[in-house]
Amino acid sequence: MTFSPLHTRRLRVRRFVPEDWPAVYAYMSDAAVTHYLGEGLLNEEQTREFVTRNAGEEAGALALVLRAEDRLIGHLVFHPWFAPRTYEIGWVLHPAYQGRGYATEGARALLRYSFETLKLHRVIATCQPENTASYRVMGKVGFRQEGLFRQCLPRPDGTWWDECFFALLEEEWRSTAAPANQRPA
Repeated sequence: MTFSPLHTRRLRVRRFVPEDWPAVYAYMSDAAVTHYLGEGLLNEEQTREFVTRNAGEEAGALALVLRAEDRLIGHLVFHPWFAPRTYEIGWVLHPAYQGRGYATEGARALLRYSFETLKLHRVIATCQPENTASYRVMGKVGFRQEGLFRQCLPRPDGTWWDECFFALLEEEWRSTAAPANQRPA
């Protein structure tokens, strides 16, 4: 997928570059940040591999950069899902930047790109019911919950996580989210 950076009032969404790894390591080595992520904590080598893998054309994540400081503060998961014209989206932020609306702002920019540029039909997102911050972001950007999959994800400690499944259709985005919330910066 050819991808040009997206800009909002406060953020830039772009591909990773190799020099991003220390900023990514700062949050991906934090147990509180990675608690709900399947990959869990990343060490330095794993972080470098993550950044390298996501710097290419087949990226599954995009860097989320605070424009005013040119500082990488997190990333947005963004990759094709198994159905045609369907992608999955997600967000991970450094703790110092959580709770300030950055995940919502970045997700809105990526949804605009999804529906206007890529002409997607559907974007999905998932989270564990306990992940209330992510759950709130999904509501703010217009997703609706479609299901709850009980005990579907194994945890490293041998227990199982439930997972909430959300989606947003192109027609829903156009009728609700786009007019009020999707204006380019």
